Amino acid sequence: MAIIINKDTKVLVQGITGRQGSFHTEQMIHYGTQIVAGVTPGKYGQSVNGVPVYDTVTAAVERHDVDATIIFIPAPGVKDAALEAMDVGLKTMVIITEHVPLHDELDIMAQAEKKQVTIIGPNTFGIISPGQSKMGIMPNSIYQPGPVGVVARSGTLSYEIAFGLTNAGLGQSTVIGLGGDRVVGLSFTDVLKMMEQDRGTKAVVLVGEIGGNAEEEAAKYIATMTKPVVAFIAGHSAPPGKRMGHAGAIIERGHGTFENKVQALTAAGAKVANLPWEVPELLQKML
Repeated sequence: MAIIINKDTKVLVQGITGRQGSFHTEQMIHYGTQIVAGVTPGKYGQSVNGVPVYDTVTAAVERHDVDATIIFIPAPGVKDAALEAMDVGLKTMVIITEHVPLHDELDIMAQAEKKQVTIIGPNTFGIISPGQSKMGIMPNSIYQPGPVGVVARSGTLSYEIAFGLTNAGLGQSTVIGLGGDRVVGLSFTDVLKMMEQDRGTKAVVLVGEIGGNAEEEAAKYIATMTKPVVAFIAGHSAPPGKRMGHAGAIIERGHGTFENKVQALTAAGAKVANLPWEVPELLQKML
């Protein structure tokens, strides 16, 4: 099994004619994702890798069954694109774009909560249910189907850990990138709850980083889980007060430190790896 997306998920691509949109549409199609339509205003009638392009989301959903949308729109246009998709009733959304204005992100999340829309991102690598479907920009070749769920704030680290799991014979049920911004849709706790309920997930890997309190909040739920959890926290050597790549990865006034997160996760029963390549071995001992 998998959570959020599977082989039957029909996907719309907003911003499909741009360089990133067209390239990753091709990659997603190669992986097996059902890309049914694309949207770029003023490009109606074009085709990208065989996918028809429409001017609006409304026009696309009038002609195609659509379950989810992935957004490759430049940051200033993300809010309008997201609200348009929500207005036509789409309930799953992946926002790849980074540097979305903070107040736009707040407006998007408020509307999503009102309409019960699941949002992954912004500033995310997306979601993949190996062997079934992917909505994102992750490499196609490093994943294999299996029992380990992975939820991460960092794209590159999650790739490294997923590849290590695959090499150790530990495939993945679903891998999700929450996004590196301060305001994102799904939280660690949201995803952990889904993976706890998913019969295809036997264990979970949490890839966190310094800044914010998402890992500490996740620890409260991990303490109640029946499935083993292995965690890795990035940013051990980062200096306080300095943003390290992600907008959400900043230690302020002593909050969000590496030590606090490791302490909270360990107290909750998770095993915390010191280095990314230790994760598979720790997981094998817990399964």
